[in-house]
Amino acid sequence: MWQHEIIDTYTQELELFSIWMKNKGMTAATQRAYLSDTQHFLHMVHPKALDQVGKLDMVRFMSACREKGAGDEARNRKLSSLRSFYKALIELEALSVNPAALIAKSKQEKGRIPVYLEEEELEQLVSAIGGKYYERNLAIMLLMCYAGLRVGEVHRLNLQHFHSDGSLHILGKGRKWRVVPLPAPLQEVLRRAMETRKAPGQLKEQAMFVSQFGRRLSIRMIQTVADETIGLMKERLPELAGKKISSHKLRHSFATLQIRSGTDIRTLQELMGHASIATTQIYTHIDNKQLQNAMNNIAGKMKVGSRKA
Repeated sequence: MWQHEIIDTYTQELELFSIWMKNKGMTAATQRAYLSDTQHFLHMVHPKALDQVGKLDMVRFMSACREKGAGDEARNRKLSSLRSFYKALIELEALSVNPAALIAKSKQEKGRIPVYLEEEELEQLVSAIGGKYYERNLAIMLLMCYAGLRVGEVHRLNLQHFHSDGSLHILGKGRKWRVVPLPAPLQEVLRRAMETRKAPGQLKEQAMFVSQFGRRLSIRMIQTVADETIGLMKERLPELAGKKISSHKLRHSFATLQIRSGTDIRTLQELMGHASIATTQIYTHIDNKQLQNAMNNIAGKMKVGSRKA
């Protein structure tokens, strides 16, 4: 496979990048994504030495990504990967120039409304949960739907992260912690899940959610729990068949519920763990239901007389 050839040619650079990312505290998922993007780029410029790679090579790579169907968001992530790759090599004194820094990010469509579930749909989703690991899976789904946790954040939860005052300490992106006070019903669900949690083996696993073998539940398994539950919900609600719903869309649903409940943008930023408030502002969208309600409110104020003969 071409990956082996790329790894052989750029072994030192890729190893340095891996070390740099680990030292920065990047999550395993981010490291894999950045390495994958970088390897695809190196495949295109191979067998050039990296100090011979320039802006034109970057432009060609980004154009090729566009031609293959990558959208603005995907191309921007690839560019971020390459900027980090070159930044790492410069900091580690393996290179002196970052050609990726010369490329501007793609302008993403503004005002795009995130996909989310309505309150009634969330209720259907929760009612679809069942099976042998009901308490565990219910807690996982509620944390994503009603506390806004990412899959990776659920994966990283330890028993000691749930405090006696009902707050949950969450390790988010960029290794940053945030504290979310859980609503009483969610606290109770979490306590039941911890009571029925399978006893860990000799490893004395501290993970909040464990597998049948008593080990930390993997990210893939958490996604599987979400995907299977979403699939069951769609069977009950055929009108959702064409709606692309993933575990991350549950986080969108949480944010939308908060905005509709009157939560201010700064508070929502803290709850979501966003570094920039600009990221949070996408949830201040007004959907069709709110538009219809707004127009219905003004209908009663309209004074339209009948036409005189």
